[in-house]
Amino acid sequence: MKTKNTIFSILIIFAVITFNSCVSEKEKNKSTEYVLVIHGGAGQILKEKISPEREKQYILKLSEALTSGAEILKNGGTSLNAVEKAINILEDSPLFNAGKGAVFTEKGENEMDASIMDGKTLKAGAVAGVKTIKNPISAARKVMTESKHVLLGGEGAENFAAEAGLEIVEPAYFYTQSRWDSFQKAKHKLQNKEEIDKHGTVGAVALDKQGNLAAGTSTGGMTMKMFGRIGDTPIIGAGTYANNKTCAISGTGHGEYFIRNVVAYDISALMEYKKMSLDEAANLVINKKLKSQKGSGGVIALDKDGNISMPFNTEGMFRGYINSNGEMKVLLYK
Repeated sequence: MKTKNTIFSILIIFAVITFNSCVSEKEKNKSTEYVLVIHGGAGQILKEKISPEREKQYILKLSEALTSGAEILKNGGTSLNAVEKAINILEDSPLFNAGKGAVFTEKGENEMDASIMDGKTLKAGAVAGVKTIKNPISAARKVMTESKHVLLGGEGAENFAAEAGLEIVEPAYFYTQSRWDSFQKAKHKLQNKEEIDKHGTVGAVALDKQGNLAAGTSTGGMTMKMFGRIGDTPIIGAGTYANNKTCAISGTGHGEYFIRNVVAYDISALMEYKKMSLDEAANLVINKKLKSQKGSGGVIALDKDGNISMPFNTEGMFRGYINSNGEMKVLLYK
């Protein structure tokens, strides 16, 4: 079994290296029945800063999220189920800034945000500033399906999640040594007025066999963020948006800029009202609008025809997609 797993890992890594060298950020998938796209955050992601072993871990976990979500879509499941499943896997991994791998606030605590949206109905749900919900994306979905509201925060969101039967954990569950070490380094950098790499979010967008889009995003926010700070992730239209008429978007980056520019909705609006293609709209917002304001980050974007765009204006973004044609790509760097 160990030998088989080793061979599987080598094959995935070989495939990813090959794709990284030749694939465009824009893919045309109009003939596909379903598509799932994911991201694991954008920021200072440079090959020389990531060890081969760490790179392998990222590739395997992103691949697991893709294949698990795709299995749902393959069997006729909904885009919402696929998005939630893929994000659950990333939330449970300490590799990413969401759930188990959440970063620490200035007070040395973990505060998480998440949101999800259904492109068919335009219903959405979100949670913000939660500290005890094991999988915030699942709580966001419960807010969407089992409450009259869109966004719940803090203790109210935690009580709601507990009553809805979701797994509640002690805050200590979210502690990881690597994030704590990063927190300590960030404090030192602030004292010396050095820049901190604050980016990190996970997200997924999907198109199912019924032609319905969905989007979801989950995050631990920014390292050393002010206690109580809420970013773009739980703000519908900023970090997450889905509409069957146009596209599904999940963002990652400097949240304040995503909120001010209503990034996710702006991409959809450019498509609906200016008749731009998905790739044109996504690149305009990320590489022109945001960049001109010194706003950093990226998005994964999927339109109603299965076209994909994954623009970012940082050094790298963990990202990948899988579709019903059997294509799977995982990319880390620019």
